[in-house]
Amino acid sequence: MASNEFRTDEHIVDNRELNLWEALIPVILLMGLLAYNIFFKDGAWLGDYSNQIILLIGGAIAAIVGFFNKSTVSTMVSEVFENLKSVLIPICILILVGALAGTWLVSGVIPAMVYYGLQVLSPGIFLPASVVIAAIISIATGSSWTTSATVGIALIGIGTALGIPTGMIAGAVISGAYFGDKMSPLSDTTNLAPAMAGTDLFTHIKYMTYTTVPTILITLMVFTFFSLNIETSGSADISGLLQTMDTTFNINPWLFAVPLLVVALIVMKTKPLIALGAGVVVAAIFAVIFQSDILSELSSSKISSIINAIFTDTAIVTDNETLNDLFTAGGIKGMLWTIYLIICAMIFGGIMDGIGALSRITKALLSVASSVFGLFSSTVLSCLGLNVIASDQYLAIVIPGKMFKQAYEDKGLAPENLSRTLEDSGTVTSVLIPWNTCGAYQSGVLGVGVGEYFAFAIFNWLSPIMTLIFAGFKIKLRQLASK
Repeated sequence: MASNEFRTDEHIVDNRELNLWEALIPVILLMGLLAYNIFFKDGAWLGDYSNQIILLIGGAIAAIVGFFNKSTVSTMVSEVFENLKSVLIPICILILVGALAGTWLVSGVIPAMVYYGLQVLSPGIFLPASVVIAAIISIATGSSWTTSATVGIALIGIGTALGIPTGMIAGAVISGAYFGDKMSPLSDTTNLAPAMAGTDLFTHIKYMTYTTVPTILITLMVFTFFSLNIETSGSADISGLLQTMDTTFNINPWLFAVPLLVVALIVMKTKPLIALGAGVVVAAIFAVIFQSDILSELSSSKISSIINAIFTDTAIVTDNETLNDLFTAGGIKGMLWTIYLIICAMIFGGIMDGIGALSRITKALLSVASSVFGLFSSTVLSCLGLNVIASDQYLAIVIPGKMFKQAYEDKGLAPENLSRTLEDSGTVTSVLIPWNTCGAYQSGVLGVGVGEYFAFAIFNWLSPIMTLIFAGFKIKLRQLASK
């Protein structure tokens, strides 16, 4: 999903001294504090970084529980270090995405996408078209993160100019991006899930189509309904928006060379850091070539304007208030809140693993899986729970994969049942958790809070429901071949 290499050798710390209720203490307190902050303090209980501080408090509580149950400091520190190491590349990607947003703005790339997109994507087809576009890019690149950082940003801009709610747009982009990521053989999570379950990649992808295709079709139908019935405020003033953009920027088709270069590099399996870095450099060059006047207006030095666009806030003022909000970028500075959240989430998840709490909670779920449906339900709950408490989609695949593999074999179920369930409930739901690395990343890149897009990320929350429907009615549950 993200661009770091997945870890099939993830170990799970067991702690025989820890009981279930003790393992749940940090989780319950963390959920309570986060809920209090969100619902009663508007997310600002402890200042701008309330969620980050709460995650650290949760980690401290988990450490105290661990001390009373003979967990060593070295084990906790080791697990935290492993977690932080695993998100190093995603953090670097976030830094580059911030730089990308700034340079794509001052170079005219984002305005050009909005300018031409307004003329092609009408409100009547915008949302389902966004799902399809994001899905195609994500299948080609194998990364929902890269999809959001490129076409996702453009679609948010176009949709906002059309007057479509940003939550709807982000939900459509994320639904398409995670469908493509899930079905792409280039995706790390799509390779990780069968590796953990004990099946091969293409058997896994083929078996996923049974639950994934109905889910994406339902998603497309719902977004089509939304598009046909939505009231927009921007469509009547498109000519005015186009004229403003044409006056402010030097709009021409050559600007599309920048995003096409990034997509082409990723399709050719270039490292995402290199591809995004190339996008920043080429966009900076295009800014000098095509938007010289804007650079001069932003600062006395064109180089200073580009550096500021990369590192700090940039705002290009027009005579249209909607476009003023759109043509603002935070650069790397705008990504710091998300980066801090990811780091704090990894600290909490590392301590929870280090004291053996993750293992204890997962085993408790496994113990109630007496029926086939109970086994699938326990897998789904484990993946969802780990996305919440460990804040990492990789752990949400690896730990249940390790824990439930033997149980599926004991029930006579082929391993692709497990791999499909891991993806249906572990991969796609990570983006629905604000403090999960994926939720933090997507909300940071798209500029839309998880609470705003949650209901509209239809593919993501419908996927685990669909897999449980198939399990409950015993649809396409492949049995182990007789030996």
